[in-house]
Amino acid sequence: MKKALAITGLLSILTLLGSNLGAQQASPTIPVGDLSAFPTIVQAGTKPQLTWSVTVPAAVIDVITVTPPGTITAKRKLRMDVRVLGASVWASTTNSNGQVTGGYFVPTEAQQRTNSGSYARIFYNTHTNINPNTIVKTQTLNANDKVDFGGRYFFNNNWSTLYTTTNNAQQVVALVNGDTPPTTTPLYQQPTIQSFILPYLDAQGNMKLGPRDLIYLMELTHTDKNNGGWDLQDLALIVTFTEI
Repeated sequence: MKKALAITGLLSILTLLGSNLGAQQASPTIPVGDLSAFPTIVQAGTKPQLTWSVTVPAAVIDVITVTPPGTITAKRKLRMDVRVLGASVWASTTNSNGQVTGGYFVPTEAQQRTNSGSYARIFYNTHTNINPNTIVKTQTLNANDKVDFGGRYFFNNNWSTLYTTTNNAQQVVALVNGDTPPTTTPLYQQPTIQSFILPYLDAQGNMKLGPRDLIYLMELTHTDKNNGGWDLQDLALIVTFTEI
């Protein structure tokens, strides 16, 4: 009876680890495992031989290199999926007395380039039309491919400055699990923190991401880090990598 309980307990652990191998990819994003017993039919008084293995997924920094503030270089062949979490560039409306009466989200654009190629649009819309589950860009990367991202917004028939991951002013930063956003006032203390950022912050204000995720936070409306509006919440992308 104790053996049966031990086997059942191990099976339960492996189930929690994701033991349905047929549904897993070659490179798992959660721990997976398998268990086998020999012989499969155990006679009374004999002991089966159990064999098991658990595969723990590699962290994102094991498959890519991040060169601050945000250029990524693939270490092996990968699939890259990009989603947009939010785009919160806001234009206020005022009355004749200069009082704020409302406002609206303005169109925001995300761009991406590979290696020394040109930047190209991967997203253009307003925050109210964003679905964070929609993949806006899927790309296969080969080992040593470099990827950069950038963002800007459109207002009064003009484009703002395009800030990219090659800009050392940290207008666009790439962060992995456990990183702290480089804001003067920690994001989790911001009185106007955006709802799309909250699920990705822990109680200490550090990023809370999956093992193969990378988040891009962009500040598109301010350049002075001492300004209360400089909060890296104007555009947010999440990038997920899967080994091929």
